[in-house]
Amino acid sequence: MHRRLLVVLVPLAVLLVAALGVPLGVTVAEREMQETYVDRLNDVGRFASLAETALATGRTEALRQELTRYHELYGIPVALIDPAGTVLLGPVGAYQAAARSQPALPRIVTAALAGARSEPSGEWAPWADSALVVAEPVGRDSEVVGAVVAISDLSKTRERILLRWARLAGLGLLPLLALAAVAWPVSAWVLRPVRELDAATARISQGDLTTRADAEAGPVELRRLMGSFNTMMDAVENAVQRQRAFVSDASHQLRNPLTSLRLAVESLRPHLAPHGEPVFEVAVDELKAMQRTLNSLQASARMESMRTASPVDLDAVLATRVDRWRALTATAGQTLAVDVPPGLRLLEPPGGLGSILDELISNALRLSGARLVEVSARPGDVVTIAVRDDGQGIPAAERAKALGRFWRSSRHQNVPGTGLGLAICADLIKAAGGELRLDDGLPRPDGSGHGLAAVVTLPRV
Repeated sequence: MHRRLLVVLVPLAVLLVAALGVPLGVTVAEREMQETYVDRLNDVGRFASLAETALATGRTEALRQELTRYHELYGIPVALIDPAGTVLLGPVGAYQAAARSQPALPRIVTAALAGARSEPSGEWAPWADSALVVAEPVGRDSEVVGAVVAISDLSKTRERILLRWARLAGLGLLPLLALAAVAWPVSAWVLRPVRELDAATARISQGDLTTRADAEAGPVELRRLMGSFNTMMDAVENAVQRQRAFVSDASHQLRNPLTSLRLAVESLRPHLAPHGEPVFEVAVDELKAMQRTLNSLQASARMESMRTASPVDLDAVLATRVDRWRALTATAGQTLAVDVPPGLRLLEPPGGLGSILDELISNALRLSGARLVEVSARPGDVVTIAVRDDGQGIPAAERAKALGRFWRSSRHQNVPGTGLGLAICADLIKAAGGELRLDDGLPRPDGSGHGLAAVVTLPRV
């Protein structure tokens, strides 16, 4: 409960300080400059009153001393200017030195000699460098006999403003530091379960259904989410295990009765009439196909239970397989070509890359009627392994279906098989972060088209 209050109240306090700090800083600057302007205006007003009396009586020495003491005390040159623009009284050198850097001075003096009180001049921002020029006419209306002009250096005033701004910034920084000190552990406490949940979902996406999240850490809402997530994963894992167990158990339980049925059917051969022989052969073939299907289902259940991908050297996989593939192709009167560069290391699908390549080579030998089967590999961001043949191929419209379970081409109905091999291979490759696709293969010898290519892409290690 305390952490929740801190998470809510500290950012609100920071926002409040930020909302008030900027206007407050601007107000401080404006007020400081206004006070300076009013002070200078009062000073030149007093000097203008003294100058009017001094000029009227001809007694100017007291005013001269007053202007000199003012410059010595405050460092601000104040001068009495006649209608021709000549300095009558005041620190002439200091005034002229300050006047040279003030382009607005002639305009202000002209306005004062015309009887108008000057407006503030220059930029008042703390980062500017212009002075404050204030002028007051001596006399009134058409009787203006001169003007009192003060040129004030605002560097100290700007320093005071910057110092106040720095203090305000420091006061605004304290809540930010407090927010960082509180938000860092609080955000870590809140986000740690989220990171753990993200890691758990990543492991689940790789096939590890035993992963569970920590439902004892973090805020109540996240703990509740973790508990629901774990409950969901329990249900998913149980459903998958029941499905695999059912397939495996059903395949195992049906195998014995099917074997007995096949033996019983085959024992009828001596008692068959001659016209019953074709029916007998059909029955035996169907029983054999059912046995192959059960074996494939059981193998599928076993392989799908393996969901751990691991690095493997492609050279090591081929070293245990190529000789056997060459023997199989030679027996069938076919040719095997292998074009694989050395040193390729990739992520092996669950169940082994060798078993997948065995299935792809077997399909090319049994189903395509090919003369040449080629195994090639190409490196890149992913390793691409292709098994191409120059046989009958599969039409492009049927290739997506060929990766589904139990699908078989109409040309292969009389060829032993279950239609599960490519589907199982595709699932295992996908579990390793790869892809299996079917594409055009090698050109046929008669020029009638292309055979089939089974292309496997797997992450490179």
